[in-house]
Amino acid sequence: MKSIKPDDFKVIGKIELFKIPTNLFSKADDDDKEEKLEKVQGKLSEIQDVMYSHNRYGVLVCLQGMDTSGKDSLIREVFKEFNSRGVVVHSFKTPNSSEIEHDYLWRHYLVLPEKGKFTVFNRSHYENVLVTRVHPEYIMNENLPGIETVHDITRQFWENRMQQINNFEKHITQNGTIMLKFFLHMSKEEQRQRLLRRLEEKKHNWKFSIGDLKERDRWDDYMQYYEEAINKTSTDYAPWYVIPADDKEMARYIVAQIIWEEMQKHTDIKVPEMDEKIRENIEMYKDMLKKQD
Repeated sequence: MKSIKPDDFKVIGKIELFKIPTNLFSKADDDDKEEKLEKVQGKLSEIQDVMYSHNRYGVLVCLQGMDTSGKDSLIREVFKEFNSRGVVVHSFKTPNSSEIEHDYLWRHYLVLPEKGKFTVFNRSHYENVLVTRVHPEYIMNENLPGIETVHDITRQFWENRMQQINNFEKHITQNGTIMLKFFLHMSKEEQRQRLLRRLEEKKHNWKFSIGDLKERDRWDDYMQYYEEAINKTSTDYAPWYVIPADDKEMARYIVAQIIWEEMQKHTDIKVPEMDEKIRENIEMYKDMLKKQD
């Protein structure tokens, strides 16, 4: 299996999603994928330990994708070896009564990663330029000045909102948050097969929702809005990566490897040196401890 290079998946120019494959490694051996993922799982755990002691950066991983694209299982497998206190996962659903009384980014600010930790957004602030574009009536719940009906939601409204997202991401990255955004790019046919499995396999029945079928009917709209959002918000400071997701195991490995490779660019992340005064007296402290009961 060929090596994973982040730049092969990073959005650095305008993309057209229908031209990007949803499965690049169909012939990859399952055991090989599992072995490679296990190796990078351990390396990611190690870098988180170093980050914790360094205490200057937090890492925000944003996952977006259509229903059944594998976000939940990817989180479980990629961060499997982490200290449980080193990674926090937030799944954003419909805003609650408190959240809706603030601007749409407010609830995301509240759960940004602490220094030394990873935070994963399972769905993210991008729902505010994806789901709301497919269903603009949701914007009405925000009670915004000048927006009396859905007809007041112009194209400029969405342009402004995506620029606001860019500003939000620029602000947090300038203040110590390393940000990586992944779109799990799945084919419509693969989604159909996964939805069928939810109905056919009893243990997965609970995952099925009639809403999945309703949203599937808007597939083309979602792809259009994903493409536009990715093109307008992939930046040097907060890049998007389009991950072929028809093969769940391969998608997990690609995401894990990209996170590892990108973290290596931050060469200043190191275990702090011992305080000089402590180092000078280290033998004395050892003797003191050895003499204690």
